[in-house]
Order: sequence, then structure tokens, then C-alpha cells
Amino acid sequence: MHISSTLAVPDTADTPRHVAVIMDGNGRWATERHLPRVAGHSRGLDAVRATVEAAARRGVGYLTLFAFSSENWRRPAEEVTFLMKLFMTALRREVSKLHDNGIRLRVVGDLSAFSPRIQLLIREAEAKTAANPGLTVTILANYGGRWDILQAMRALLAAQPGIAPDAITEEMLAPYMALSYAPEPDLFIRTGGEQRISNFLLWQLAYSELYFTDRYWPDFDAAELDRAFAWYRNRERRFGRTSAQLEPDVPPALSAGA
Repeated sequence: MHISSTLAVPDTADTPRHVAVIMDGNGRWATERHLPRVAGHSRGLDAVRATVEAAARRGVGYLTLFAFSSENWRRPAEEVTFLMKLFMTALRREVSKLHDNGIRLRVVGDLSAFSPRIQLLIREAEAKTAANPGLTVTILANYGGRWDILQAMRALLAAQPGIAPDAITEEMLAPYMALSYAPEPDLFIRTGGEQRISNFLLWQLAYSELYFTDRYWPDFDAAELDRAFAWYRNRERRFGRTSAQLEPDVPPALSAGA
């Protein structure tokens, strides 16, 4: 388990160790081109491939992609059906490529809502890539940040029945969060021009840098990822400290009173 940024100061580097992405704008990309919305989702899969490859080449350790939220079931039935088919197609066709490149795949969310066939494909994909040492790609499917916190609390109470409420700490709950195997995201990216988190990794984004771009997801590529990384490198990551405390030559006694 990785220590929370609200409890300790994590290591930082020019390249974010964990990048989390809301892949927004597929439908609008298609609509502006007088195409059906589903065409944008198909094109978005190409952007996923490009981003996974770029992240791996740049030394990112974890890439988390918000593919389908728990609220996306509200979309038109034909679009949801297409997304499920696209998910199955991606699981069939892409897993071998990920495996050949040493990439590990995880799928996180309330998977009970998916068909037995999709659930089987997910289990097979995770098992096939489980021992791979490279980039860990996490697909969030039927996921919501509030669901994540709720399921973690339920799991904690099931593991420790009768625990007193005031005895529950952040350290106790953290191992039950859905992404407990990954460090908290250093960089959050949302494409498509919207500037909100949309129930995405509410627990994990406590100290993430939030990057928003107007570029629709189907047009996101390695160059766009590099722009986000360049912006990230200019951020001052304080984690509750003052700017003075980040200066290496400032005595601790002076910086503490800044």
C-alpha cells in the first residue's frame, strides 16, 4: 500500500509516476464532424493506444483511464450498447499487444453490472498480464469515486466487525480503496474542455495537479501528453508546506515560521 499524500510528503519527479485521465469529448468530436456519436468512441480507442504507448515510453508507472462511469448508464441505450461491444472488442484485440510490451492491465469498478462474458474477458486479461513489470494501465469501468469510498468502508467493517467509529483512521481505510495498489495520481488530465472531476477518484486526487485541455479525446496524442507534462513540471508541489520550505538552502527553523 502507498502512503497517502495527506499523511506524508511523497517523492516527486519531472515525469509523473501516476497519470489519471478523464477521456472526454468523444461524442462532441463526432458531432462536429457530422458523424454518429459512436464514431467518436471508436476513434477514442486509437487515442488510448497512442497514450498508453507514449506513457510507457516516457517512464510513467501507472496510467488510469476513466472509460465508463457509474453515471454513464444514463446515456442513450444504443450508445451504452455500443460502448459495451467496444469494450469487449478492445479486451479481445488489445490484451495480447499489452502483454507483448510488458504492460499490466487492471479493470476497476463495480463489475457485477457487466455481462458474464465481459467479466470473464476482464479476468482473463488481468491474469494474462498480472506478472508484467512495465506500465500498469487501469481501466475504470462502472466506477464512481463515491462508490469507491463506500465499498472500502463496507470492506473495512466486514473485516473488522464491531470496530468503534472513532477508531477508524485513514491508514485503516486506504488498503480497501480500489486503487490501493497504485500511488496517488501526480497528474490528472481531463480533455474536452470541461473543468470538473465528475466523481472520479475522489479519495485519490487529494493532492494531484489538475490539468484541463480543450482538445477532444480522439485528438489526444503523444504531443498533447508532452504538453501536459511540461505544464506539470512548472507546478510547485507543496503538499501543505510553504514555498520557502521547498528551497534546499533554507534552514528548517526559518522555513517553519514563513
